[in-house]
Amino acid sequence: MSRWRDLTGGVSGGEYAARFEALARSGKDMHGEAAFCAALVPAAARVLDAGCGTGRVMIRLSELGYDCVGVDLDASMLEVARAQAPELPWLQADLAEFDPARFGIAADFDLVVAAGNVLPLLAPGTEAAVVDRLAATLRPGGLLVAGFGLDAAHLPVPPTTTLPEYDACCAAAGLVPVDRFATWDGAPYDGGGYAVSVHRLDV
Repeated sequence: MSRWRDLTGGVSGGEYAARFEALARSGKDMHGEAAFCAALVPAAARVLDAGCGTGRVMIRLSELGYDCVGVDLDASMLEVARAQAPELPWLQADLAEFDPARFGIAADFDLVVAAGNVLPLLAPGTEAAVVDRLAATLRPGGLLVAGFGLDAAHLPVPPTTTLPEYDACCAAAGLVPVDRFATWDGAPYDGGGYAVSVHRLDV
């Protein structure tokens, strides 16, 4: 069982969406992840939102002209996503076993984004398999972008994945480091408790 399901029971889609709606009403910018990704690849690029949840990031990227696919295991989250944007492709699958071909989708994404603490909330021991699967969906030279917490202050569960461990998973999957930031706003990484990492599929 994933740490996410253990934490939420797999029924928190509506509650999760309501929390972000409240933040948006308060004036908080909800599109930092989408803006970050949009700065990395040109408009109309193919983007996979891995662990898409209720679709906040992917819907915004679609509005900006990107060709997006979302995948998540949590049916309650996908229910919200489909209600908000029924015209977009929302797939239910375990990231550790995800194969685009099973859904009739080409594995040639320009960018894969895993936002919202996807990595630390996976089922224990599946991190390397997930990174490998995500790398396999990229075209040569494609980018994997992952932002996640590294300490208790930035996670709803005890810390699980260190940056050296994540980098090792990426290297094993044929991904090379490009850059690392402290926030989705692009602030330089300073060794703090949250990191946004960019890796490229080696060619």
